[in-house]
Amino acid sequence: MRSRRAEMARGFFIALEGGEGAGKSTQSLRLAASLRAAGREVVLTREPGGSPGAEDIRKLLVTGDAARWSPLTEALLMYAAREDHLNVTIRPALARGAVVITDRFADSSEAYQGAGGGVPPEVLNALRAMVVGRDEPDLTLIFDLPVEAGLARAAARGGDARFESKGAGYHQRLRDAYLAIAARRKETAVLIDAAQSEAAVAEAISQRVADAMARAGA
Repeated sequence: MRSRRAEMARGFFIALEGGEGAGKSTQSLRLAASLRAAGREVVLTREPGGSPGAEDIRKLLVTGDAARWSPLTEALLMYAAREDHLNVTIRPALARGAVVITDRFADSSEAYQGAGGGVPPEVLNALRAMVVGRDEPDLTLIFDLPVEAGLARAAARGGDARFESKGAGYHQRLRDAYLAIAARRKETAVLIDAAQSEAAVAEAISQRVADAMARAGA
């Protein structure tokens, strides 16, 4: 069977993951600017959202009380949004050779709805296989930060109080899930020490991305 890269000219897909307050949004902007300065087309996007239909679903997910939806309902909504995001934004961009950077992707469902909410792994795995298929990120950067530090940063930046209200135990489950993902997918997922300065984090990301893109010939 030919590889996906052999089947079509494809860009490079990067996902930024991590708990609250880890600095993903700031670093995604820096990374996008750096790659554009190097002459690459970059599509900077996010989840939930990233396409008109997915942004409509985002409104259902991020407004109202944090307990508005059951974890399973959240997972189904997330994957409905992800399906539209992939079809409308991500796949077309990759097909024309762009670098796609998304602030969160499918690993967030494993962490938040799975480890955090208790949705069984087999359910999330089935949804992921059906919706994402072979279009997994080429590189996932997992921003790791102690729970207390992340929540303090999120509060200082005016973060989503709905998630902060879930308590430290919930956020530790999220962190543990991300650490497990990094340990399981060592070829495509790397941990980034988000406790460093913004400049140091940016430098670490730049090196990881350059190495991964060089290996992929992207």
